[in-house]
Amino acid sequence: MENTKTTIMIRCTLFTALIAIGAFIQVPVPYLDYFTLQFLFVILSGMILGPKYGAISVVIYVLIGLMGIPIFAAGGGIQYIFRPSFGYLLGFIAAAFTVGIVAKNIKANKFSKYLIAAFSGFIVTYAIGIFYKFIILNLYLGTPTTLWIIFLSCFPLDIPGDILLCVIGSLLASKVNSILGVKYDKCR
Repeated sequence: MENTKTTIMIRCTLFTALIAIGAFIQVPVPYLDYFTLQFLFVILSGMILGPKYGAISVVIYVLIGLMGIPIFAAGGGIQYIFRPSFGYLLGFIAAAFTVGIVAKNIKANKFSKYLIAAFSGFIVTYAIGIFYKFIILNLYLGTPTTLWIIFLSCFPLDIPGDILLCVIGSLLASKVNSILGVKYDKCR
């Protein structure tokens, strides 16, 4: 399929919408919080759209939320930047770009290669998210918390869930990209 400007805009818009919808697909986990599907659509945006357009679709999502449209998991508005979890949204932007770059550089064409790309986005998301949470908790909210405690707090639900989403995303990307005829040997 040819990548016209219109096709690219439609795909970016589609992934922006999917990420927003993913924030509201909340999977309740007994005795814990809920889990959303945002990360799945973030990594898919990088795998399917490539680094540039995948990141653009996530940037648009974040900007719409910061403008006050309640499309984040807990609302929206500029004040969201002061929430400890906002760092994960910034991590999503970097993750989509990283996933796209890695998929392109390793010429992802099968599940195992997409999984490598997905885990690169996973690492980037958590590195940025945990560090941002540390800064907000310690410097803005005045709640002394170590990086280790923040990291451990991700384990009961978030990290295992996002690892599962990496697997699902890799399976989906390998199928969708073969249907769309996406080749990583071409510059995207």
